[in-house]
Amino acid sequence: MSVVTEKRKTMKVGDVKAKAKELGIVPGKMKKTELIHAIQTAENNTPCYGTCNGWCDQSECCFIADCVKA
Repeated sequence: MSVVTEKRKTMKVGDVKAKAKELGIVPGKMKKTELIHAIQTAENNTPCYGTCNGWCDQSECCFIADCVKA
Protein backbone atom coordinates (compact mmCIF):
# COMPACT_ATOMS: atom_id res chain seq x y z
CA MET A 1 0.00 0.00 0.00
CA SER A 2 1.28 3.45 -0.87
CA VAL A 3 1.94 6.09 1.76
CA VAL A 4 0.24 8.61 -0.52
CA THR A 5 -2.99 9.53 1.22
CA GLU A 6 -4.05 12.52 -0.81
CA LYS A 7 -4.53 12.87 -4.54
CA ARG A 8 -1.68 14.76 -6.14
CA LYS A 9 -1.71 16.26 -9.58
CA THR A 10 0.65 14.67 -12.07
CA MET A 11 3.20 17.08 -13.47
CA LYS A 12 3.33 17.78 -17.18
CA VAL A 13 6.69 18.19 -18.93
CA GLY A 14 6.25 21.98 -18.95
CA ASP A 15 5.78 21.96 -15.16
CA VAL A 16 8.89 19.83 -14.73
CA LYS A 17 10.94 22.14 -16.98
CA ALA A 18 9.76 25.19 -15.02
CA LYS A 19 10.78 23.56 -11.73
CA ALA A 20 14.16 22.67 -13.23
CA LYS A 21 14.75 26.25 -14.35
CA GLU A 22 13.91 27.48 -10.81
CA LEU A 23 16.74 25.27 -9.56
CA GLY A 24 19.18 26.49 -12.21
CA ILE A 25 18.97 23.32 -14.30
CA VAL A 26 18.96 23.81 -18.07
CA PRO A 27 16.52 21.19 -19.42
CA GLY A 28 17.91 21.18 -22.96
CA LYS A 29 16.87 17.93 -24.62
CA MET A 30 16.63 15.88 -21.42
CA LYS A 31 13.82 13.37 -21.30
CA LYS A 32 11.27 13.80 -18.50
CA THR A 33 12.79 11.04 -16.35
CA GLU A 34 16.33 12.43 -16.72
CA LEU A 35 15.12 15.90 -15.85
CA ILE A 36 13.26 14.69 -12.77
CA HIS A 37 16.36 12.80 -11.61
CA ALA A 38 18.39 16.02 -12.03
CA ILE A 39 15.81 17.92 -9.97
CA GLN A 40 15.79 15.27 -7.26
CA THR A 41 19.60 15.40 -7.11
CA ALA A 42 19.59 19.22 -6.96
CA GLU A 43 17.17 19.03 -4.04
CA ASN A 44 19.50 16.57 -2.25
CA ASN A 45 17.05 13.70 -2.72
CA THR A 46 17.67 10.25 -4.10
CA PRO A 47 17.13 10.27 -7.89
CA CYS A 48 14.60 7.45 -7.66
CA TYR A 49 11.77 8.59 -9.98
CA GLY A 50 10.26 5.67 -11.87
CA THR A 51 11.88 2.97 -9.75
CA CYS A 52 9.27 2.49 -7.02
CA ASN A 53 7.19 -0.29 -8.64
CA GLY A 54 3.92 1.26 -7.44
CA TRP A 55 4.97 2.03 -3.86
CA CYS A 56 6.88 4.99 -2.45
CA ASP A 57 7.59 6.24 1.05
CA GLN A 58 8.68 9.71 -0.10
CA SER A 59 5.30 11.33 0.54
CA GLU A 60 6.64 14.89 0.26
CA CYS A 61 8.06 14.40 -3.22
CA CYS A 62 6.25 16.51 -5.80
CA PHE A 63 6.69 13.73 -8.39
CA ILE A 64 5.03 10.95 -6.38
CA ALA A 65 1.78 10.94 -8.36
CA ASP A 66 3.67 10.32 -11.60
CA CYS A 67 6.21 8.00 -10.03
CA VAL A 68 3.81 5.45 -8.61
CA LYS A 69 2.23 5.19 -12.07
CA ALA A 70 5.55 4.83 -13.91
